[in-house]
Amino acid sequence: MSNINAQRDLSFRALTDISFGFFGVQIAYALQSANISRIFATLGADPHDLSFFWVLPPLMGMIVQPIIGTLSDRTWTRFGRRIPYLFIGSAVAVIVMCLLPNAGGFNLSVAAAMAFGLVALMFLDTSINMAMQPFKMLVGDMVNEKQKGLAYSIQSFLCNAGSLVGFVFPFLFAWIGISNVAPEGVIPDTVIYSFYVGAAILILCVIYTTIRVKEMPPQEYAEFHGIDLAKKEEKKESRGILTLLKEAPSEFWTVSLVQFFCWAAFLYMWTYMPGAVADNVWNTTDVTSEAYQEAGNWVGILYAVQAIGSVVWAMAIPRFKSLKMAYVVSLVLGGLGFIGTMFVHDQYLMFVPLILIGFAWAAMLALPFTLLTNALEGSDSMGAYLGLFNCAICMPQIVAALCGGAILSVVGSQPAMLAVAGVLLICGASAVSIIRKKK
Repeated sequence: MSNINAQRDLSFRALTDISFGFFGVQIAYALQSANISRIFATLGADPHDLSFFWVLPPLMGMIVQPIIGTLSDRTWTRFGRRIPYLFIGSAVAVIVMCLLPNAGGFNLSVAAAMAFGLVALMFLDTSINMAMQPFKMLVGDMVNEKQKGLAYSIQSFLCNAGSLVGFVFPFLFAWIGISNVAPEGVIPDTVIYSFYVGAAILILCVIYTTIRVKEMPPQEYAEFHGIDLAKKEEKKESRGILTLLKEAPSEFWTVSLVQFFCWAAFLYMWTYMPGAVADNVWNTTDVTSEAYQEAGNWVGILYAVQAIGSVVWAMAIPRFKSLKMAYVVSLVLGGLGFIGTMFVHDQYLMFVPLILIGFAWAAMLALPFTLLTNALEGSDSMGAYLGLFNCAICMPQIVAALCGGAILSVVGSQPAMLAVAGVLLICGASAVSIIRKKK
């Protein structure tokens, strides 16, 4: 690591400014993840087909983020290196957020409304991924190794705070009297207004980051990361994806293995938590019953509790002396939380396992990127590597989505699928031992 990197510490405010826009991006992501099944079910999708929509977000992320990473590595403009991409992605996301919840209000047929919603979802996934990835890269670009753990913990805090806001918006709007019911095939106003307000917050947060953060010019960036520009000019060959993967540090692969278990676990939470809560707490599996809908509403509250747990734990993670120990403890506690949901039959006691699950979520948002960007210090392809690393987030979700039905047939119930998620997290904690942290 270069001397300028070792000496250049940023203030707490500067570290926060770098990630502040992530708060708005995560509100958009939370609104999407909490309401997509509800939106498409309202439009007329068969409940048995809803799980297929969960393949789209990781699939689009796996396609978009490596491209954004590679392109931004080669971009130097007066507006910055990463910021142009996050601003364009956020602007597109704002437009789509205003269109998607209105898919049932354009007097379209059911098939046309479904097609419109699907296209809008693809654009929303693409734009959110385009806006999200540059924030990870900005920390890798602008923060020294000593402060990266703190920087990614701040990003994790803002991420979970944004999730909390996004999850509670529909409940808040219903509480103040906005209609939570609508004609058949039309999305309720509580959801529509949530997307509108989320879009407004997103663009304001991104504008703040754009104004406050000034990226380094090429020469300063090279000095900060110990890159010899003269040798880089002499080399000049273009490295493809296969070459990058061949030259990837060991941390890229070992952390990716941990990530595989973690993200498969959380895909099962997003897919099966509503049914598990309805079964375990409301004692129903009838999706047409009022009790099932009450359980679905309560799942939003549980996700908000998980976000609170993540926010609190994100502040605790930097206090661990070892990043690997923080990783292991967080994943084990999260795994126990998932397994514990099988044995809890009270809606309020469900808060306890969800808080523990939040601990694992906080670690997943911060520690993998800290370990990887530290290992990549001195590389001029950090953005490309972070984009490729996103495949370790997306691929396990796709695999888990495709295998979920078969596993459900074996274990027999949706609460048991959450226990499967817990076992996966504990497997991820075991895999942390193979990570060899860069000295």
